[in-house]
Order: sequence, then C-alpha cells, then structure tokens
Amino acid sequence: MNSPLPHSAVAQPPQFSSHDFRKALGQFATGVTIVTALNAQGQPVGVTVSSFNSVSLHPPLVLWSMANSAASLSVFMACSHYAVHVLGAGQKALAEQFASKGIDRWAGVVHQPGQTGMPLLDGAVATFECFNRSRYQEGDHVIFVGEVEHCSHRNDAAPLIYHDGRMR
Repeated sequence: MNSPLPHSAVAQPPQFSSHDFRKALGQFATGVTIVTALNAQGQPVGVTVSSFNSVSLHPPLVLWSMANSAASLSVFMACSHYAVHVLGAGQKALAEQFASKGIDRWAGVVHQPGQTGMPLLDGAVATFECFNRSRYQEGDHVIFVGEVEHCSHRNDAAPLIYHDGRMR
C-alpha cells in the first residue's frame, strides 16, 4: 500500500549541520554487522555495516545500506546473494578490519561457504543468508533489501554495539 503524498507536501530544509545530524544519529545504539558476498571472479568481498534492520517476518526480509562512495558497492549491486553477520562483543577487531581501506580484509579470517555459497564468518552471533531482492537509491546511500533464505544464531554471546561513534 504505497500512497503518494500530495504535491504540496515537501520536507523543509534542515536547520542543522551534517555534523549535528551525525552526532544525533550516534545516540541510537545499533548492532555491528559484516556483510559478505562474492565478486564476479568468485573472490570474497566484505564490509562492516551498522545500518541493519528487520523489515518483515512474512516473507523474511532484512535491510541494510551502503554509501554510494563505497568501493565494493558495484559488487553488492550485482550479486544475487549476500550474507549478513551480526558480530559478537569479542569481534571488535574483525569489525575494524572489514571497515579498513587499503588492506586485505580477509587476511587471517576464518570462513566457509554457507548454504547459498556466500562466505560465512566464524563466531558471529547470528547470520542471515539473503537473496538480493531489492535495491533503492536514497540520498547518498543505496538501501538493500534481502530475502532471508537461511539464518542461524547463538544464544550464548552478547552482540557488538555501535554507539556515539564507538564500538563496544
């Protein structure tokens, strides 16, 4: 049920700076995830993401977003599947590794193919193997909606949290 707003309904220009907006958003604690996929050559690609959310139970849908400037955006735009890993409190170093630029993000990372063939990272609190169902361009990001084909979770580990610009 999508209904357009009347043409007279428009957003007012922001009365705050980008810095103020970022600081306000930082007050919302989120989990930390790593999203992985395979590029066209079958090599693993991964990136740290804190913009992960559930969308629907029926069908099972999740979403996450990636900046238009991200080096791996073209891989995620083109791939048929990806995997989202909710990281545990002890995986801060792994999150930092997959957030770094100019390094081999996969160096020393233990992983195996999941049921969809996507690289699954060891030790995640939860994993979601997704069909790349939809992509929406909004502002300076692309929103990805994934249809979850397989998932798993652990009850014995606390999640890694991102709040006020820091992982804890």
